[in-house]
Amino acid sequence: MRPDTPNKPKIAIVSRDEEGLSLQDFLAGRLKTTKRAAKAMIDARVVWVNRKLVWIARHTLKPGDKVAFVVKAGTGAKQSKEGDRAPHIRVLWQDSRYLAVDKPAGILTQGRDSAEELLRRQEGNPAIAAVHRLDRETSGVLLFAKDAEALEAAIAMFRTHRVVKHYAAIVAGRFEREMSTLTETLDGERAVTHLKRLRATPDATFLAVRIETGRTHQIRRHLAGVRHPIIGDRQYGVKQANDPRLLSVTRQMLHAQELELPNPLTPGEHIRAHAPLPADFRAALKLFSLGKR
Repeated sequence: MRPDTPNKPKIAIVSRDEEGLSLQDFLAGRLKTTKRAAKAMIDARVVWVNRKLVWIARHTLKPGDKVAFVVKAGTGAKQSKEGDRAPHIRVLWQDSRYLAVDKPAGILTQGRDSAEELLRRQEGNPAIAAVHRLDRETSGVLLFAKDAEALEAAIAMFRTHRVVKHYAAIVAGRFEREMSTLTETLDGERAVTHLKRLRATPDATFLAVRIETGRTHQIRRHLAGVRHPIIGDRQYGVKQANDPRLLSVTRQMLHAQELELPNPLTPGEHIRAHAPLPADFRAALKLFSLGKR
């Protein structure tokens, strides 16, 4: 399969002999895998029953139920042929105090096996720390500091709202306005999201997004609030796949494309980083007829 080809969902129909099985047991049996692996698939929210997203492992199945699922090919990071080496995180920009990387989807910003942990090993610097965060399933530009002083200065810079963040998003439905600004308060805090329509069909829209604030899940919540959830968003997005193409999208189509801010420790200089659209994002654009014409 080419890297820009969407994952085709597999369909399994529950037989009479499988009546009463939990979704977890059914997947483990059909895929000849462990219950733990089956549970991981369900937790990843890539399993649908009768085109409804199901994330409860003990969900009871009936004969004739159609179970659709996609086995993820990977996170998008480079893997060795043996599969025993850690993913490689691509560095987009760096100086002596900071580095900006292209975080693949499927990797946490911080924590075990996170981008932060991988970078510390990759760069041989245990002091590397994330300045801000991206959701696990969001890909794109992520800034890190190489030492504690640089981290403190960058966090202070982010608080001044002098940081410019540009995202790319694919949302459900046709977004009618060419330009729009969403200002709905989130968790009692001011939140501002600017939107520009790039291409649209009756079923989906490709948006350029710029945020002034950085509230938790801001873009995802703002877009869901105006009934244009991000395609592939299992938390705030579509829970019923009336459009079968939705089954092929295994993660939220949100990509942090550009980041720019004054260099906190070098007056007069700027940090600028750009991350090109990843293969799965380009595949989703093609899937929903939003590619370049």
